[in-house]
Amino acid sequence: METRFLGIPELAEVPSVAVVVDVMRAFTVAAWAFARGAEKIVLAESPEDALALKARHPGWVALKDGPPAPGFDAVNSPGMLRSAELAGRTVVQKTTAGTVGALAVREASLVLCAGFVVAEATARVLRARGCDRVTFVVTGEGGQADEDLACAQYIALRATGTGTEATGFLRRAGASRAAAELTDGVRQGVHPDDVALCLELDRFPFAMVAISEDSLMVLRPSVQSAGPGR
Repeated sequence: METRFLGIPELAEVPSVAVVVDVMRAFTVAAWAFARGAEKIVLAESPEDALALKARHPGWVALKDGPPAPGFDAVNSPGMLRSAELAGRTVVQKTTAGTVGALAVREASLVLCAGFVVAEATARVLRARGCDRVTFVVTGEGGQADEDLACAQYIALRATGTGTEATGFLRRAGASRAAAELTDGVRQGVHPDDVALCLELDRFPFAMVAISEDSLMVLRPSVQSAGPGR
């Protein structure tokens, strides 16, 4: 499998297969939303678009980065979201990096959104579909976020069937700038457990696939059979 690791600004062309990685915290939060029963997640272009979608669909749950804000129901924190009751609900998510990265590759034939919590499930989809060329979108810090790059590299190795050990990749993520900012309270809308929750390897058994539905980019969980020998 040929792999590329690009930041959002480096996406000069539409990739065939894209894995969009945001460990801290967009796609860890998305995975928790599905674990709490959410039916789907709509990835919004902007906070204004998120609020407009909620206005048209009052039952939807709007979620954003940073501190609580009028009109939004939740913040982009796995620690805060893990107790939410989302059974059958639609979540509208807008974040600084993760949702931007997914929307940037919305024309790809396959878009997976990932973090460590769904790493193996994501790799399993790539293996099952026989993807021979995959672009990993490293969303944080213009493509320099080591937690996202570490996760992308780990998934890439797992997708080729390499029995690699995750410890070093998780250690890099735990020592990243994003982890430090979350731990030190530099970012707002943070729960003390957020970093630890973002580093839970394979917490969930599903991958997350984003597709266009009625002009919206919609994320849904997908369970791929491990198959023989996996």
